[in-house]
Amino acid sequence: MSRPLRIALVAGEASGDILGAGLMQALKQRHGQVEFIGIGGPRMEAEGLRSYFPMERLSVMGLVEVLGRLPELLARRKRLIQTLIAEQPDVFIGIDAPDFNLTLELKLRQAGIKTVHYVSPSVWAWRQKRVLKIREACDLMLTLFPFEARFYDEHQVPVRFVGHPLANTIPLQADRQAARVALDLLQDAPVVALLPGSRGGEVARLGALFLDAAERLRALRPGVRFVLPCASPERRAQLEMLLGGRDLALSLLDGRSHEALAACDAVLIASGTATLEALLYRRPMVVAYKVAPLTYRVLKRLVKSPYISLPNLLAERLLVPELIQDAATADALAQTLAPLLDGGEVQTEGFERIHHALRQDASAQAADAVLALAGRA
Repeated sequence: MSRPLRIALVAGEASGDILGAGLMQALKQRHGQVEFIGIGGPRMEAEGLRSYFPMERLSVMGLVEVLGRLPELLARRKRLIQTLIAEQPDVFIGIDAPDFNLTLELKLRQAGIKTVHYVSPSVWAWRQKRVLKIREACDLMLTLFPFEARFYDEHQVPVRFVGHPLANTIPLQADRQAARVALDLLQDAPVVALLPGSRGGEVARLGALFLDAAERLRALRPGVRFVLPCASPERRAQLEMLLGGRDLALSLLDGRSHEALAACDAVLIASGTATLEALLYRRPMVVAYKVAPLTYRVLKRLVKSPYISLPNLLAERLLVPELIQDAATADALAQTLAPLLDGGEVQTEGFERIHHALRQDASAQAADAVLALAGRA
């Protein structure tokens, strides 16, 4: 009888915990005896991970916050490297969190442990020289998107495109009528979902702009209604202040972003991962984004990609409108959004093709790749 397969995983935030739990489940289905060690959240722990310390200690957002926690993060990573080299797992899997995981992977690979990185950093868009460190640190890169896999192929990094888990989770045909019933919305009124982002800074930059655009759109289409999912109680309070005394037929929701996307006819949305969810629900969208002027000037010089939104990156063409920085005015957003309430078919036909391409059963594909690397396929 062969010894149990020992897999080490490190996830740094909630999205990584979800991916890690799905991968662990698929590994257990394929290989009866698996032992999991490393760092993860409640979902990974529920699948059997022995977590060395709480995942929240790695969940740090923002430059100032990272600098304040840097000594702790470096000390934890140093101890983790020593522990994992002593434990000698068959494979180490770093799930996203590239600033923490890539150095960890490099040290473990140098110690003879096979390493996998699951979820590519945006190395194809900016700081492309990071690919040299990735090539040195990883035996295998697992990507969620096909254009990422092509980039790694071109740079001689072993890679496998596994698809995106959400493409399997979100149905190929969402039930708009049922979602409207669940959200207490009229069946025959046009509905627009407003998604100005989940972070305080995003809502501060885009919240009032999106509400202004909604007012302009309501003047163009008097019967239109709006739904706005709030990512947290803090974001709800922030949006209630921005809403003030505006005359909008708007429902603020606590979470429920997937129901909002299923219920709506079109979406006004901040650039980010939510655009992928809107694509998978096949709702035509207008993408907007604003950052501080200095940040924009810096990013404009650094970013190599012609597009900022995932739908356009995946389509490899301008499938959805992108209104960035000074182009993102309330009038421009409303005028661009209005025609999509009746005629977004060009977008949605493109979305359907992308949905099928991403629907690969990502966790199963990733598990097969990990077992092949471990010699346990």
